[in-house]
Amino acid sequence: MSKAKITEFRTEPFECNTALVCRGLASSLKDQALRSNFDEEVDLDLAKSQHNEYLTALRKINNLALSEIEPREDLPDSVFVEDCAVAVGGVALITRPCAPSRQNEVDEIRRILRDDLRQQIYEIEDPNATLDGGDVLFTGEEFFVGISKRTNSQGANALAKAFPNYPVSSIKVADHLHLKSMMSMAAPGILAVGSSPAAQSALKQILEKSDYDYCTLTLPDDAAANCVYVRGYLLHCTKQEYPNSYKIFEERFPNDVRIPIPNSELHKVDGALTCRCILVQKPL
Repeated sequence: MSKAKITEFRTEPFECNTALVCRGLASSLKDQALRSNFDEEVDLDLAKSQHNEYLTALRKINNLALSEIEPREDLPDSVFVEDCAVAVGGVALITRPCAPSRQNEVDEIRRILRDDLRQQIYEIEDPNATLDGGDVLFTGEEFFVGISKRTNSQGANALAKAFPNYPVSSIKVADHLHLKSMMSMAAPGILAVGSSPAAQSALKQILEKSDYDYCTLTLPDDAAANCVYVRGYLLHCTKQEYPNSYKIFEERFPNDVRIPIPNSELHKVDGALTCRCILVQKPL
């Protein structure tokens, strides 16, 4: 069976009634946030400045409802709201983060999604399931779920139950914390992906399992392949952090849709641009 072609580079908005959920950055992140590498010290003031730049950029996007939650010092990783929920088509799946220290983060996220954004809440029933939102890649057509250090096959099954109208495929993740540590959607039908063997292996699995033929934007830096597309705008890495990847974004996307956002400090605690928001399609 031939694959449906998704090959045009398009940058127009495709979400309907889009909202975002974000959270402030707790000072406790500096010393208490989870991380795979403790060699680099987080500059807390710079981290907060970079996160404020991120939030300011989102606030300026027209017709985007931004729900901002206050930080909690007892939840040092809670700025990374993406791991707490997956919200598509009026349904919000409350995830089960693998790290025990993060599991209380979902409570406020659940309330915002249910009460403020009117999402139908779906809870994970399997007590053995773990699912981090950073492992969930939604293309607009289907889901890919990274089977990683943080997400297991039971978590992928829970996502499939929550969203029965979409195909769900599991992707083995190597050498990275999450699937979206090395890839993301840069625009409708455009999959940004890093150049490392791990990233290219994940891409190969996606292309083999998908019924759609995505356009791929290959970047020299895996971390730069994590970007946020929302309502026709693209938040991506800065020239200072990843000059070679930045050049590709500059060549492929118009200046008026690109918003470079620094992420150097949150990268030290394994954070990426998508980690700091939950993209929500509000029901009509």
